[in-house]
Amino acid sequence: MLEFVRRHLHYRLDDLNPYTCYGRLSDQIDNVDNDAAPRLVRAVLGPLLSSSTTMTEAQSPLSATMAKEAQSSPSATVAQATALPQLVLFNSLTKREEPFQPRVEGKVGMYVCGVTPYDFSHIGHARAYVAFDVLYRYLKFLGYEVEYVRNFTDIDDKIMENDKAYAMEGDVYFSVESFPEYLSLSGRKFDQNQAGARVAFDTRKRNPADFALWKAAKEGEPFWDSPWGRGRPGWHIECSAMSAHYLGHLFDIHGGGKDLIFPHHENELAQSRAAYPESEVKCWMHNGFVNKDDKKMAKSDNNFFTIRDITALYHPLALRFFLMRTHYRSDVNHSDQALEIASDRVYYIFQTLYDCEEVLATYREEGISLSVPFEEQNLIDKHHSEFLKYMSNDLKTTDVLDRCFMELLKAINSSLNDLKKLQQKIEQQKKKQQQQKKQQQKQQQLQKQPEHYIQALIALEIELKNKLSILGLMPSSSLAEVLKQLKDKALKRAGLTEEKLQEQIEQRNVARKNKQFEISDGIRKNLATKGIALMDEPSGTVWRPCEPEGPHPLNK
Repeated sequence: MLEFVRRHLHYRLDDLNPYTCYGRLSDQIDNVDNDAAPRLVRAVLGPLLSSSTTMTEAQSPLSATMAKEAQSSPSATVAQATALPQLVLFNSLTKREEPFQPRVEGKVGMYVCGVTPYDFSHIGHARAYVAFDVLYRYLKFLGYEVEYVRNFTDIDDKIMENDKAYAMEGDVYFSVESFPEYLSLSGRKFDQNQAGARVAFDTRKRNPADFALWKAAKEGEPFWDSPWGRGRPGWHIECSAMSAHYLGHLFDIHGGGKDLIFPHHENELAQSRAAYPESEVKCWMHNGFVNKDDKKMAKSDNNFFTIRDITALYHPLALRFFLMRTHYRSDVNHSDQALEIASDRVYYIFQTLYDCEEVLATYREEGISLSVPFEEQNLIDKHHSEFLKYMSNDLKTTDVLDRCFMELLKAINSSLNDLKKLQQKIEQQKKKQQQQKKQQQKQQQLQKQPEHYIQALIALEIELKNKLSILGLMPSSSLAEVLKQLKDKALKRAGLTEEKLQEQIEQRNVARKNKQFEISDGIRKNLATKGIALMDEPSGTVWRPCEPEGPHPLNK
């Protein structure tokens, strides 16, 4: 609302000292200056009202987050950039996919509406965070300089309607009938706008769809002084003000959940253009819901899981993977099985990378400099090309995760297995080594071969890690630590501790030794129903998480 509020309510946001939290709102608030008292709403209502009254300074009730450099991710190299496909995004305003071209070459301004933190965020909120974080990361990878602004609404009103503009008893409303383009974003008709759909209908309004630009404060509520009395900005004006302040009136991407299309984004668009006719967003983007039992997950319906609920039992990267397996515009159907599949896939990815790192640890020191084997190089080129194709086609993360990554992981594990077999042959050869020259030559020939597998593994590992980083799926901690965390979560879901599990493994080993296979199979099957898979190896029995066959812990 900056200049926007100066036009609408004669305020400036020049002095706005925003909350600069990134991630957990409650724990990362940076030195908010409560005495800054920025002029906040003047910009929005000034030209909309016939009154020429001036306004005193009002302290900002807004908070915004800037995510210019959220996390680093690989950028396209100069060579890759020449072959990058055209990024295509679905524009909610035009209702079609369109080639994305930023207003300023090489730079992107992106604003995304955030959560109103009235309680712990649920995974429906996480959907928007993840969807637009993926977009942000991919834009960075494509080489754009991205200014990413997100807000956290800190005023307790959720939705109101307003006019262009009239004041009544301390409230200021925007008249939707005065703006011919109103409802162009949502495609709704005026007769579809139900009065009081989310708040009690105010009979003072000229039209039920009119929304609040300024709300008179009630007893005990936060307020700021204004020509209309004490009050606070309406919810819709907050985002118009912040986006204008940080990105200007012309910027590239405005995003949020599809439930914000109407009325929030519709009202944003109307009030912004009413105050500044040149205001324009090139691309409006909206993510789908997270559904539970075919119904949108919402606190009001008591059919939701908070992010805390889920991450108490699953690794955060498993939740991210789960959300990304559905295209961002489609609704995600939450199910216990889907979360288990996501967790299992994440474990498989990190276990594969861990095995790769273990094998390559000694060889990296030797500095193998052979070229990548032809077959693996072709696979890497194909993977890179398909990754770009899917991501540039409106962020098709589903295809990336379920097709591209799985093929790459299969190739890595195949090379690991082949290398392991070859190393076993070499060890056997060493044991039988003789002094004859012929035998020495044979051994040398065998020892040359692992280098080809090693170089293939190095290249495949780099490709997978780079693409995981672009999608925000590479952990900040070591792979060993992440695998331990995933196993700890699996034990918690199973209602076990490591000690109790080892006791059952020992009982099974004793039963197997005594040829009591019915007992040993029973222990194995019982653990499998709890999401614990046992694997018998030459060195002993080990375990890993798996998809449970029994009732899920959240349903118990």
